[in-house]
Amino acid sequence: MTAAADTRDPVTRAPETRASGRVSMVKLYGMHVRALLLETLRVPIAIIGSMVFPAMSLLFFVVPNRAVADDPVLATQAVISLSVFAVMVSALFNLGLTIAENREKPWDPYLRSLPLPPAVRISAQLTATSALSFASMIPVLLVGAFATAATVSASGLLLGLVVLALTSIPFLLLGAAIGYAFPSKAAIAVIQVGMFGFAFAGGLFFPPQFFPDWLDALSRFIPARHARELVISAVDGTAPDLWMLAGALAWTLAAAALVLWLYRRDEGRRYR
Repeated sequence: MTAAADTRDPVTRAPETRASGRVSMVKLYGMHVRALLLETLRVPIAIIGSMVFPAMSLLFFVVPNRAVADDPVLATQAVISLSVFAVMVSALFNLGLTIAENREKPWDPYLRSLPLPPAVRISAQLTATSALSFASMIPVLLVGAFATAATVSASGLLLGLVVLALTSIPFLLLGAAIGYAFPSKAAIAVIQVGMFGFAFAGGLFFPPQFFPDWLDALSRFIPARHARELVISAVDGTAPDLWMLAGALAWTLAAAALVLWLYRRDEGRRYR
């Protein structure tokens, strides 16, 4: 016996087809996120550095300075600054180096030859790196909670985490851009220079209120400064200044455009 033909109008079947396509993309996205996380967690040393270094910075440079550690305002700002640093380091290193190294392996060209939209792979990489970035922030919060006078309300903590997640997007995109622009050995150097440059100029290691005027003006164009100030505003429950929002948005859009251009350039060089 032969199966009965589906006599429904194609227009009637279209929503089901589109729905099933969406479900399959979601499943593929989830599979990619799971695979990327497992691949990283199988080599724990790969994330230990990004988790330990920011917490050690807080433990060795802030906690012994009791004038800062015992002041609730200064201690809270120090914890926020190093939380931003932890997320930034993880985003730049985990995503930038992963992409750069994958581009040098034969597995990556094979994956890119499959009928899978680039948005699925890129979004999965961003999601997996975001999860690792927030994991790297946990030691900083623990040190801040037990060894300093930093204090925050439950609503302030929740809102601060949301804002930190949003302001981490430029760092994720910049990490992806470095990965698509440089080979792995060069990417390490570029990430290290960018990481410490952003951290020092963005006020993550030294409070911006103590900057000279010229450095304070320059710092307002640095994404780390935008992230720091926006998270502090969220935790304190105060309205952020316009330059903070405009700067974060500008860096996000510029970095997204750069990643898209570098991805297409890489695809054009390697697959055409």
